[in-house]
Amino acid sequence: MHPAPEPEVVASRYARRQLWRAAIKWPMYAVAVMPVLLAAGWRFGRAEPVRPDQLLLFLLAAVLLLAWENLANDVFDAETGVDTEGKPHSLVTLTGRRDRVSLLAHGCLLLGLGLIALVAWRSTLAVLALVLACCALGYLYQGPPFRLGYRGLGEPLCWLAFGPLATAAALLALGPAQPSVPVPWGPALALGSGPALATTLVLFCSHFHQVEHDAAHGKRSPVVQLGTARAAALVPWFVAGTLALQWVPILGDAAGQRWPLTALLGAVGLPPARQLIRLLRDHHHRAERISGSKFLALRFQAANGLGLALGLALGRWWP
Repeated sequence: MHPAPEPEVVASRYARRQLWRAAIKWPMYAVAVMPVLLAAGWRFGRAEPVRPDQLLLFLLAAVLLLAWENLANDVFDAETGVDTEGKPHSLVTLTGRRDRVSLLAHGCLLLGLGLIALVAWRSTLAVLALVLACCALGYLYQGPPFRLGYRGLGEPLCWLAFGPLATAAALLALGPAQPSVPVPWGPALALGSGPALATTLVLFCSHFHQVEHDAAHGKRSPVVQLGTARAAALVPWFVAGTLALQWVPILGDAAGQRWPLTALLGAVGLPPARQLIRLLRDHHHRAERISGSKFLALRFQAANGLGLALGLALGRWWP
């Protein structure tokens, strides 16, 4: 019989498994798929065609492109040293092979863009142009020599990419194939603005527990610039802004149509939002207590977006 492993060995293996789970970041992919799910709900609710093959291809491509974003972020942060102590779950830190992580990132990018090119070929080339613009913003956020995320500009870039740009691409991709069709900026702004603000909140909350490490390596995130107390006071405004942008179209006209009352289902995201607000209000200065704040923000983002998509789809029967 083989002797049982020592408790220290078991604990070490468990801790490493936890780090790998954190490195994969599978819950974060809710932010990638939300624009296309919202577009599907909106089109279905208006009795417009939704092509399921295009939907699946776009979903897969979105996951691959966010994987590129996450992997590339680990590679670029390793170059500046910001992940050396503050991010033990970085894939570069775990594997010690920045070259292989970089190769995997580029593979995800090429495969994701290849799928988007297929989606665009089956709908309109504007889809590819819009997604390329999203990828460009992603590189501006993290890539040298720009690194705009180090200057506190990551949040507006995040809103723009996951809001009007990605939503417009999804609305076009799910519709009928048309060689030349105008970009639906009106519906994309109405539909994507609120959920994109919730996505931006996820990025905003990811800074709280690493303020000291970011500041030490020149990363001037909004939380570093504002301080944790003032930054925490902004979180309720993120939540309120998200819901306001989604509820205004219920009261008035949005892109040629008033939204149905069922769009209020986006409010199912309020419970985790309340937990997040209380957590950061009471413990914003204690990094060990708030390390999971971005996951509370992610629960709000996912529940809110799915609720809104479902509510818009139900509008087909409840105008």
